[in-house]
Amino acid sequence: MTEQASRPGGRTEAEIASQPACWRAAAELSARLGGDLPAPGERVAVVGCGTSWFIAQSYAVARESAGHGETDAFAASEMPASRRYDRVLALSRSGTTTEILRLLARLSGSVPTVAITADPATPIASAADAVIVLDFADEQSVVQTRFATTELSLLLAHLGEDIAPMAAAAERVLASDLPAELVAALQFTFIGTGWTCGLASEAALKLREAAGMWTEAYPAMEYRHGPIAVTGPGSVVWSFGPVPEGLADEVAAAGGLLWQSAEAPLAELVRVHRLAAAAARVRGLDPDRPRNLTRSVILV
Repeated sequence: MTEQASRPGGRTEAEIASQPACWRAAAELSARLGGDLPAPGERVAVVGCGTSWFIAQSYAVARESAGHGETDAFAASEMPASRRYDRVLALSRSGTTTEILRLLARLSGSVPTVAITADPATPIASAADAVIVLDFADEQSVVQTRFATTELSLLLAHLGEDIAPMAAAAERVLASDLPAELVAALQFTFIGTGWTCGLASEAALKLREAAGMWTEAYPAMEYRHGPIAVTGPGSVVWSFGPVPEGLADEVAAAGGLLWQSAEAPLAELVRVHRLAAAAARVRGLDPDRPRNLTRSVILV
């Protein structure tokens, strides 16, 4: 065991560092999945909870924008009962999340369902009509990092996206130092456009989960409609997509820092993962043992 893997937080960091390899493996897998993933032209719903919901949002926008068909994303507990779809895609790392299993039971026999999970030996394997297993990306950590991004890489690759440049960008992010101004920041507002709105929400969740930080996320054009009020000294506005004209000046005038990188948005999420682990340590927290969280939400 390496020194990094043996110290508190090292397990999470090791999983974060493994993401580029996992993404490449997912891209290779996508070509072998046949008809399990949504076909072009199908009307699709994608459901998840927590991180999986935000990944569902990113995929839904990316799929529809690529011209593959109408795609909706829902928190599993909120999917409308009256809507009709050609396929429902359920995202669940654990395969045991109560809301996902309840929804799949409700949908049984009425629409084809496909689940993406890390563990085939869980209830989701019998609850869905088909199961895609990403066991090579499973995690011991409570806070999802590599499974979520690997899942999204699989889905993007199936849409025709080239994952290789994204993986190379993530390697550059992993090899670079974390900017001191990000580590020292007290509040983060993440913004995105299109498919990166889901990434912005996921980034905010990572800092909340691992480090207990005050974070928010919005579509970029919504930032002026209220969220700018929280920006001040110690605030970072982190953009996962194009920055609207004039917004950089408004952030500066409010006393905040605008952070935007030229790296691929998915690689920027890896930077957030690293920051979340580092911020947790700075605050005396263990990212391997986040407060008030469990690996899966199982209701009785």
